[in-house]
Amino acid sequence: MAPFRGSADLSLTFPFPARMLTWAYPDFASAALGLALVLLLVALQWQRTARLGRRLGQGVGRLGWKLPLRLAAGALLLLAWLGPALGVQQQAVRTSGLDLWLLVDVSHSMDAADVAPTRLLRTQAALTELAAAFPADRLGLIVFGPEASVQCPLTYDQPALQLFLNTLSTRLLPPGPTTLRAPLDLLLTRLGPADGAPAPTGAPPRATAAVVISDGEDFGENLEPVLRTLSRTG
Repeated sequence: MAPFRGSADLSLTFPFPARMLTWAYPDFASAALGLALVLLLVALQWQRTARLGRRLGQGVGRLGWKLPLRLAAGALLLLAWLGPALGVQQQAVRTSGLDLWLLVDVSHSMDAADVAPTRLLRTQAALTELAAAFPADRLGLIVFGPEASVQCPLTYDQPALQLFLNTLSTRLLPPGPTTLRAPLDLLLTRLGPADGAPAPTGAPPRATAAVVISDGEDFGENLEPVLRTLSRTG
């Protein structure tokens, strides 16, 4: 299996429950002004208590122990006035996904039983497990042999993809030598031109991957140009 990366654009938006602190009356400027007023009143009260303590010959600490309580009470009243609330709110969370292309060799050699039950049936089982690992991504299926064809376009519909995987057969394409150039060229047409243009500002990262499954040893000639083009798309 060989991965290739490209530039397909895929972004999903999911409602996501998030615990957060909200304010019924978020007038923080007025709250700051009120806090300053409370501090001023506390300072004046402290001075008055200090003068009274000196007249009575007592320490300020014995007469001023209520002041911190009054300060805390004032701050709590201001906090309550803002109306804080902690709860669950639905937020839209944007995430980038993946376009995954499955390129499967369906030449007649895939009917060989050296890998039980056959190479193609083992491939079907492996691709079923692979597809299940990408439930939130788009998957597509390309079959190839002497030529290539899109068996299933990119889709989120896993049951539909599974239907096409179940119908994989070495009779889908005419007999002939296997070539890897045909499916890679077809993949490039699905990726679009590799012009290296930057993504729009604020757009999520774009990603495409391809998984190639084949039992061939000779994949034809002139693969270097298409491989270089694929590498530039990433």
